[in-house]
Amino acid sequence: MRTKITLACTECKQRNYNTTKEKKNHPDRMEFKKYCKFCKTHTLHKETK
Repeated sequence: MRTKITLACTECKQRNYNTTKEKKNHPDRMEFKKYCKFCKTHTLHKETK
C-alpha cells in the first residue's frame, strides 16, 4: 500500500512537494534534490510527517 508523504526544503523549511511511497521498499525517510521556489535553487528535500 502506498502512503502519502510531504517533502520539505532543508534550507527554508517550506513544505513544497507531495508524493507517495511504498513503505515496504523504503522504510526510512526519503531524500530528494528538488527545486525550491522560495529559495529559487535546487536544494535537498526530506520527508516530513
